[in-house]
Amino acid sequence: MHRSAKRRSLARLGYIIGLILMFLGGAFLIGSPPDVSRAEVMLSFLLMAAGWACAFVALRMSRRPPYIFLSALFIQVGLLLFLNAIGAMPVRLSGAWPLISVFSGVALLPAGWHRYGTVRPSYVVLATAFMVLGSVLLIFSLKIVDFSFSQFVLERWPFLVITAGLVIVLAALSSRITEDMKKRSGGKRGLP
Repeated sequence: MHRSAKRRSLARLGYIIGLILMFLGGAFLIGSPPDVSRAEVMLSFLLMAAGWACAFVALRMSRRPPYIFLSALFIQVGLLLFLNAIGAMPVRLSGAWPLISVFSGVALLPAGWHRYGTVRPSYVVLATAFMVLGSVLLIFSLKIVDFSFSQFVLERWPFLVITAGLVIVLAALSSRITEDMKKRSGGKRGLP
């Protein structure tokens, strides 16, 4: 390895270590008031750091979509934990857990966009399904309606069957649209 390559590698490593130390110092600073849980703040900052690390890896690798998905998911969950730790959320974290499903749906969109360079119907359908599922569960978790999820399932189960059928039909249609787009573009990868 040449000296200039070693210097660049050491400079990158120093840059990353410096960012991590600044990030952790910020976490300790924010977590220092007595009413704020330092453990929760540290966990939130570590999740966000993991998200940024996944983003860095995604920029350096050819197989990027899984890392972009993880990056977006970790950053969103880290922000949720951080807002909970400093008391900025009007609800308890135990009631907001379905947001992780919503975050998963949101994280699928940039992963699909980056992989294909355009919006792919299959990614949109799956992302929408995750976001709708999380939103429905959030309604019950936050007790916005006056009946439980189990009551809803027992009394309105045909609605769930219709929803499942709709998701399957949309997934099949998106697959067909994707195949038609590939045929029109000559099967070239990366084109819509």
